[in-house]
Amino acid sequence: MVKTKRRQLLLLGVALITALTMYPTKARAKVIDSLETNVPFEFHVGNSTLRAGKYVIQPLDDSDLTVLEIRSADGSTAAFFDVQAVEAKSEPAKNEVIFKKYGNRYLLANVFEEGNRSGDRVIESRDERRVGQGAEVQEQLPARHGG
Repeated sequence: MVKTKRRQLLLLGVALITALTMYPTKARAKVIDSLETNVPFEFHVGNSTLRAGKYVIQPLDDSDLTVLEIRSADGSTAAFFDVQAVEAKSEPAKNEVIFKKYGNRYLLANVFEEGNRSGDRVIESRDERRVGQGAEVQEQLPARHGG
């Protein structure tokens, strides 16, 4: 009986360790500094539409790095959006802000910091899922650390 209990506890422990290594506890955003970029077109993020211009992207304080803020350089416009961790196919040689383009609509998609394959993927809004039925093109813009 004691051997059976020990064996059950051992199997439960192995199962728990396996589950924890296979399932991430919480997807964490990887952009930890502010990034500045110049966006030459109108774009969408979440439910917000932002005009062309200079923007700063940074983690929202106390968001556990899962919410980013994008605001115009002059501070007149801002939007918040949820992100998940994503891995780039290769290590970016520079900071990048990536947009998806559907027809003439641009949607903020990913943010990567130079030298780090781990970045942020913007969680798709309902509007993006609706629009995203067409062909997608990506537009990559350079960014630099702010401040």
